[in-house]
Amino acid sequence: MPSHCVHSSFYRFTPVSDPTALAEWLRAAAAGLGGVVLVAQEGLSAAVAGPAGVLERFEAELQRQPGFASLHFKHNACERPPFSLLKVSVKREIVAFGVPGISGEDTGTHVSPQRWRELLDDPDTVVLDNRNTFEFKLGRFRGAIDPGVAHFRDFPAYVEAHRDEWQGKTVAMYCTGGIRCEKTAAWMQAQGLRVAQLDGGILNYLETFPDAAADWQGECYVFDKRIAIDAQARETGTTAEQVFTDPADAWRLARARRLDPGAEE
Repeated sequence: MPSHCVHSSFYRFTPVSDPTALAEWLRAAAAGLGGVVLVAQEGLSAAVAGPAGVLERFEAELQRQPGFASLHFKHNACERPPFSLLKVSVKREIVAFGVPGISGEDTGTHVSPQRWRELLDDPDTVVLDNRNTFEFKLGRFRGAIDPGVAHFRDFPAYVEAHRDEWQGKTVAMYCTGGIRCEKTAAWMQAQGLRVAQLDGGILNYLETFPDAAADWQGECYVFDKRIAIDAQARETGTTAEQVFTDPADAWRLARARRLDPGAEE
């Protein structure tokens, strides 16, 4: 990793017996980093950033904790710190799907970025964006479908409405870092669908391929001060005001401004 600021995103669905204790440990172990970390009984989800050396030490310490030995960290270099503070929160779920009893169990549906590239050219593939519409508008994989949802909990209804027409096809699903697809893959399999989820999400794809722009169109929203990155994982200069133009997204605009209050000056 380069010596300047590095962003790292990762998650793991694994039983956590004491989320509060893990959160306390994370606050101490991640000293010197900024970011957002969610802890629940079902696991851990995080996006953190800071000096490369500090980040490497934190990641090594985290991998020594029970259940986190094989964490996959997705990295990209930052021109400026993406976060002002470190916030570690204990939640009921690390990602809320809206369907009771759905866990992030391993469904065997992960595909590598290399296989994903092949699926994009397969006529029997439905490329499904598992994000919100504002993210899809900013950037997407070629051929992708926008489910038109404003919140992740609305996603199941869209799938149910199109389940019959997708029978016999591969539903190739992706999201920013992969975590949303973990929650939806098992449920979609139960609906009788053949599912392939991009391992590590968009961020892993951009990290894997120098020519990712051949498949990724536009920018990727990243939920931090940078707002968006391009196909080379570089900050683009796009502002929150340019992303959140719908009045219904006023709360998202306010949230983005809180991440970077200096941007309004």
